[in-house]
Amino acid sequence: MAQDKKTQQAYSQLAKKHEKKRPVAKNCLFAFLFGGGICLIGQLIQQGYIDYFSFTKQTAGDPTVATLVIIATFLTGLGVYDKFSQLAGAGSAVPVTGFANSMASAAIEHRTEGYVLGVGGNMFKLAGSVIVFGTFAAFLIVLIRYVTVGL
Repeated sequence: MAQDKKTQQAYSQLAKKHEKKRPVAKNCLFAFLFGGGICLIGQLIQQGYIDYFSFTKQTAGDPTVATLVIIATFLTGLGVYDKFSQLAGAGSAVPVTGFANSMASAAIEHRTEGYVLGVGGNMFKLAGSVIVFGTFAAFLIVLIRYVTVGL
């Protein structure tokens, strides 16, 4: 038993010695810059809807999100978004574009299984929980607002 512990400790030390160091500061900077860049593009798209299509600031949000989702899905289909996300890290995963990428990637990966069981069934594996919990959270917030403030 004591020999097993020594072997495990020796292995842990050897593994730690050869473990690649993670550039945490660089990864945080890239996530900040790329995530901010995606948000900047979203702001520009939103401003375009306001300026050119007569949306108000309140109504321009929905088409902006839809446009970002379409762009991210298209780039995922071309294989560009995956390369971009390797560099951007969490900066590409946190905005709505990361959500679109996760859905499109799952659909692409399982397309050989057919449109219903493959694409449709697997596309919502990750996204389904986000949609359900988002809807439930929105319901709770409205319920709390109704109880405290009223309509």
